[in-house]
Amino acid sequence: MTVIESVHADHGATFGEHGGRRVALEYGRREREHRAVRKVVGVTEMAYGVVVVTGDDRVDYVDNAVSNRVPSEDGEGVYALLLDPQGGIETTMYAYNAGDRLLLFTPPGRAGPLAEEWSEKVFIEDVEITVATDEFGVFGVHGPKATEKVASVLNGAASPDESLTFVRGSMGDAGVTVVRTDGLTGEEGYEVICAAGDAADVFDTLVNHGLNAAPFGRRTWEALTLEAGTPLFETELAGNIPNVVGLRNALDFEKGCYVGQEVVSRVENRGRPSKRLVGLRPDALPGSGAAVFAGDEAVGEVTRAEESPMLDAPVALALVQFDAPEAGLTVRVDGEEVPAERVELPFVERSDRSARLPTY
Repeated sequence: MTVIESVHADHGATFGEHGGRRVALEYGRREREHRAVRKVVGVTEMAYGVVVVTGDDRVDYVDNAVSNRVPSEDGEGVYALLLDPQGGIETTMYAYNAGDRLLLFTPPGRAGPLAEEWSEKVFIEDVEITVATDEFGVFGVHGPKATEKVASVLNGAASPDESLTFVRGSMGDAGVTVVRTDGLTGEEGYEVICAAGDAADVFDTLVNHGLNAAPFGRRTWEALTLEAGTPLFETELAGNIPNVVGLRNALDFEKGCYVGQEVVSRVENRGRPSKRLVGLRPDALPGSGAAVFAGDEAVGEVTRAEESPMLDAPVALALVQFDAPEAGLTVRVDGEEVPAERVELPFVERSDRSARLPTY
């Protein structure tokens, strides 16, 4: 659950469930939240699961299990995938080297199963794997003024410049770690990590001190990432082959041969995928799972759709056959087929570009 529910409630938040965690969904007017992020800066509590890996073999152990190279230097991170034996995405994660431990940030609901699975596979390695989700508060700071916002409240360090690198400092009396994100909202972005006991004070600092920022909820996060062309774990990634959803930058084909890498190699050797993730501008808002047609032939389905506040029109991501035509597509809305223009992602160009934009 959120570590600061009463604080969100004081800001007028409504709540719901996401990945088994209770989260703030919105703070009244979602369009106002959205435009605050796009024009200045917003703050949201991130609903991660957290796994801590310690022991002398921690880097090698995780590196041998995931799709990308785990950094060996303190202060660096990487976006990586855990693949099932068929090459489908079982879990996504950010893996950060924090000196004497690795911190893995997973989708909510995935930390427990991941820690259990890996713990059962430890043989002679010097590794300890624990779930630490409730020990941390994690806040996303996003918008064209995000760097200015962080600089106005971070003491003892300058905000990191490179994606997925981090620095340690303080905000008020609380110690924090500040990570430069990989631009999932299409804006400059940072994540501020603190102890759960300091989370209320850190959230207050981020919202009310220095350059003011607007709180925003999960629904606005989903709309922001959709406009940015970012596939999310729950809607686009889970169970799919990385090549299908365009995540080749999450696969390191240079790594040595081991069980996880053999899966990655099989993914690479599949050649052209059968489907691809594309952006659509439909004339009406479809639901998740709505069929996509080329003439009378069904060629895919919508994974996620929203009314874009920036475009004042519906936008959607869809998984379609790789050779589906560029023009003449329709989507089914309320039992009728409506035109859907296929467009290049992202839907809107902003202060940053998502590192997760599909590439083929």
